This record gives sequence, structure tokens and C-alpha cells, in this order.
Amino acid sequence: MNSPRTTLYRDKHNGKLMGVCSGIADYTGINVFWVRLVAVASIFVTGGPSIIAYLIAGFLLNKKPPYLYRDESEQKYWQGVRQNPKRTAREIRANFRDIDRRLAAVESHYVSSNPRLTAEIERLR
Repeated sequence: MNSPRTTLYRDKHNGKLMGVCSGIADYTGINVFWVRLVAVASIFVTGGPSIIAYLIAGFLLNKKPPYLYRDESEQKYWQGVRQNPKRTAREIRANFRDIDRRLAAVESHYVSSNPRLTAEIERLR
């Protein structure tokens, strides 16, 4: 089962008709203007099939939950996850390595400046 934040929704709140284009824009992180422009262009190019596809998507997609993201930074994060999950995983691993390195530096500083703690650690070895 997909996480609610990695699912494509209709965004009726920001939509013009059924919210399909604004849902696609939210899902991909592309400006809704460009998604709508492509949708209108595809109607002129293909005609009926594009309209039918839009209506089917409008009826099949669930409505976007009102409080899917806490703030804009969380929305941007999830758009990045949906666009490139491997890059996001690499970034998270790099952040954890950085936190681990900084924590080791704090631990080293604390232990080296506390002779009683250093003696206790040596006694345990």
C-alpha cells in the first residue's frame, strides 16, 4: 500500500475543473500553469481521447486530503521523493553520516575534557 504522500490525488482546492491538472502539478512539483498548458495542447492535438482521459482521471483519482503536508518544505520534500527516490535516499544517508560524524566529534570532545570519564572508560577496557 502506498503512503498517502506518494499517491496521485485530484487537488480540487487548487483546481479549475476537477482538480486533475493541479493534482498532477502537486505530485510532480511542476508549476500548474505548465501542466494545464500541456493538457489544453493535448486536447487540440488528440481531441476526444484527451478529454476522455481527463474525465476518467477526474472520476478515478481520490480527492487530496486537506492536511497532507504540514508546510511547504514538507511538500517540496515529498515531491522530491516522488521525482527521484534514489537521490532522496542518498541525501538522507549523507545527512545521517554527517550527524554521526558531528556526534562523534562531540563525544570525543566531551570525553577528552573529562578526565574522570576517561579514567572510567580506561578502567572498563
